[in-house]
Amino acid sequence: MSKRALFLDRDGVLNKSFIRDGKTYAPRTLAEFQLLPGVEEAVRRAKDAGFLAIVVTNQPDVPSGITPRETADAMHAELRRRVALDDLKICFHLDADQCACRKPKPGMLLEAAAAHDIDLKASYLVGDRWRDIGAGRAAGCFTIFIDYGLAQDQPMQPHAITSSLAEAVDLILAREKSPS
Repeated sequence: MSKRALFLDRDGVLNKSFIRDGKTYAPRTLAEFQLLPGVEEAVRRAKDAGFLAIVVTNQPDVPSGITPRETADAMHAELRRRVALDDLKICFHLDADQCACRKPKPGMLLEAAAAHDIDLKASYLVGDRWRDIGAGRAAGCFTIFIDYGLAQDQPMQPHAITSSLAEAVDLILAREKSPS
């Protein structure tokens, strides 16, 4: 039987993003890497409801030379240590690379679905950028946008909008309980 997944963007969903000139940026050092309030509990609640928790994250700061790969790996080790994740899919490419994994393309979600026997149509993607929503929609997931009130550089049509991961999990659990 296929499984359901909660696909999670990293920066701005699980950990704090930094805002400069109205744009969000990933942490650049391990010291800057801080989980957002309620993340551990929200993921645990989703897992208790039968969802796999899988991170799907673009990390262009590594190939751009902004963040060393060792620092990114240390951030991901800390994330795995603190949050009950089933998998972590990372795209270390730039748009110019034209890879299949960089969101808004659905490659990371499709790869996870194949590896874990996931029913994408019964799964959810939570993100805070248009690229996240684009990838989730392209994969056939229900998409939830965490809105921080920042301008987005592309249009998007999420299925739902919340203000935090905890609120997104509340919405998911309520949807799962209500009859179709």
